[in-house]
Amino acid sequence: MTQLAKESQRSQRGAGKLKAIIYTAILVVGVFMSFKIVPLYVAAYQLKDKMAEQARFAVVNRYSDEQIRDIIFKTVQDLDIPAKREDIKVEHTNHGLRISLDYTTPVDFVVYQTVWNFAPASEAVDIMK
Repeated sequence: MTQLAKESQRSQRGAGKLKAIIYTAILVVGVFMSFKIVPLYVAAYQLKDKMAEQARFAVVNRYSDEQIRDIIFKTVQDLDIPAKREDIKVEHTNHGLRISLDYTTPVDFVVYQTVWNFAPASEAVDIMK
């Protein structure tokens, strides 16, 4: 084997190891970020689902605003969402009921900190009006 062929083989082996290290690092960062981000979106989705359910039940059962806030706030506490009871807005519209909540969640990625905003809302139509 010539000297050039031997040097070529050595450099190719090193490049393969470097690629493997880079891909592994990208995978680890992706998994870490997923563990930080996915639970936030799951909690926001579960809260929105509960709001939609309660909006429908509140219209049919004629719940008071305070009863609706209590039910939604219990869900907020169960999901560890950083929101206050006063932030839950219950509005009676011409067609039914609207429940909304704006909240922010701090996210710490070790080297970068940010705040994400969520605004789940739901509206139910009163067919009796």
